[in-house]
Formats: sequence, structure tokens, C-alpha cells
Amino acid sequence: MKRREFITLLGGAAAWPLAARAQKGETTRRIAVLMVTAATGQGETYLASFLQRLEELRWLQGRNISTNVRWWADGPEQMRTAVAEQLAFSPDVFVVWSNLALELLKPMAGKVPIVFAGVGDPLGSGFVASLARPGGNITGFVSFDGPMGGKWLEVLKETAPHLRRVMAILHPDVPPHPAFWRSIKEAAPRLGVEVIPGAVHDAAGIDSAVSSFAMQENGGIIVLPSAITRANENLIITLGRRHRLPAVYPSEGSVTAGGLVSYGVDFRDNFRKTAEYVDRILRGEKPSDLPVQQPTKFKLAFNLKTAKAIGLEIPPILLARADEVIE
Repeated sequence: MKRREFITLLGGAAAWPLAARAQKGETTRRIAVLMVTAATGQGETYLASFLQRLEELRWLQGRNISTNVRWWADGPEQMRTAVAEQLAFSPDVFVVWSNLALELLKPMAGKVPIVFAGVGDPLGSGFVASLARPGGNITGFVSFDGPMGGKWLEVLKETAPHLRRVMAILHPDVPPHPAFWRSIKEAAPRLGVEVIPGAVHDAAGIDSAVSSFAMQENGGIIVLPSAITRANENLIITLGRRHRLPAVYPSEGSVTAGGLVSYGVDFRDNFRKTAEYVDRILRGEKPSDLPVQQPTKFKLAFNLKTAKAIGLEIPPILLARADEVIE
């Protein structure tokens, strides 16, 4: 989606928040959105899918809804500031994307409904009481669960069969990451690779972990999903190219940005479904009665420019299975 089309979905307004211009007799409902990264083209595409679906459901910007969006691309302190700004907006419903955003928002939101467009392991993270009946004021759509760790390792090994060593870039304080790591370790013997945890907390940690790992040959990287890895995506992509390390990412946006391969949730679909939950809540349903849903659409994407840059030839049979190939 072009930026001009994206801005059009916002009712022609180029800045956030959108001013309410409700028609006489209509009530303007407020939607606060916390996005996980800076305003990249891919993030704007996901957000546009959400806004477009709302429009199809007859929620129109400047008429009967006002949407306030905050983008995050730094540490937890900046996210806390974004959360505080959204609370000051006095929304009727929150939309969040990332475990960190939801973790910070949950104790501050009171009874305001929250719909997550993508978090990992919401049950294990303590966000909901159960998937079928989440309870409380939170529901939404899962991005990834534990077994995906082994799937990412499998995709990476198929992409670069020569690999013998793989490092998973993970954040030890992110609740879903231990489950991803267990799945990776379980799959490693079957795939004939040694796996190593690369625990990071910031950009400096990522640089150090990748550079140290790259000192030995036949290595590759799994980039686990978290606010930290998304915020430092360009750094990870640059390091992968510099050290000629094949890397698998959880989102096709990373491949568009220059990553080698991704396998993950179709977030456009997640954001459209999130809009449907927001619609139901604004019309009177309770989040506690809306089940948390597992992902149903996954996408495999490759960047052949990156493959060439690191001297890798991706097997044709694998490219034939891809949903997207960037040449």
C-alpha cells in the first residue's frame, strides 16, 4: 500500500491523533493503538488493513471514530510514555501489538477493553485466564506459540543446508522465548545442527552476540519475535549481510527490509480480525466472551538479493513453496 493511500484511510489527516468530526447526533468512539515499531511501510500496511476493515464495518474516521496511534522504537521507558499518552486519550478500546506493550498497559488500563493484534503465548504470559474464555478485559489474536521455534530452525536449515551451528537471538525476559528455545533444542538433533542461545537486551548486546558467533563458519541465525528484535531489525539485517550469516525472521516485513527468509503469521489478516473484535466490543460485547484466536495463515518469503549478497543459492524446490520472492 502506498503512503498516499494509507493517509487516505485516515480521513486525509497526516498527523496523529485524528480529530473527531462526528456528524450531528453521532457519538465518536475512541480507539487507541500501540504499535510495536517505528512507522515503517510494513507497519503502516498492517495498520491500514485494520482501518480498512473498520471502514467496511461502518466505523469512519472523523465521523463516528477517532483513532490515536503511537509507534515505539526504543526501550521500555519510551513505551511507558506511549502508554501514558494513550491513557490520556481516554479510549473506549485499546489495540496493542507486542507483549511488551500489553505487559505495560495491562495494570494501567483499568476496565478499558484491550484487543491484541499479535502477542506470543498470552496464556503463559498471564494476559488471559484461558484461550476459550479469556476473562477480564483482554482478548485478541496470537502471533506465535512455542512449537514455532522448531519450525523456524527447520526453515533455516532447508534454506541453507550447509549450516551446522545456529544462534537464536532471544530476550530472556520475554515469556514466550523459553518455549521457542525448548522447541528449537528439540528439533536440533533431527536437523543435525548445534544450537546456541544469544540472550540480548539492547542493540549493543545484539552486535556483540552476532559478531562473536560469526567468528566460526557454517553458522546461521534465528531472530525470535520481540519488541527488542523488531526495534533493531535493520541492525540485525546489516550484521547478517556483513558476516554472511543466513537468518530467518518471523515476519515478511523483515524480508522486504533486506532479511533473507521469513516464516510467520499473516499480520494483515490478524489486523483485519482485530478490527472485527473492536467492532463487536464497540457494539456492546465483552472481551471476556470473545475467545483468543490462534493464527490460521502463515507466509514464507525469500529475498534473493540478500541470498546473492551472502553467497547462498536457495534450493528451487523451496522457492516454489514461497508465498513471496523478492528478486
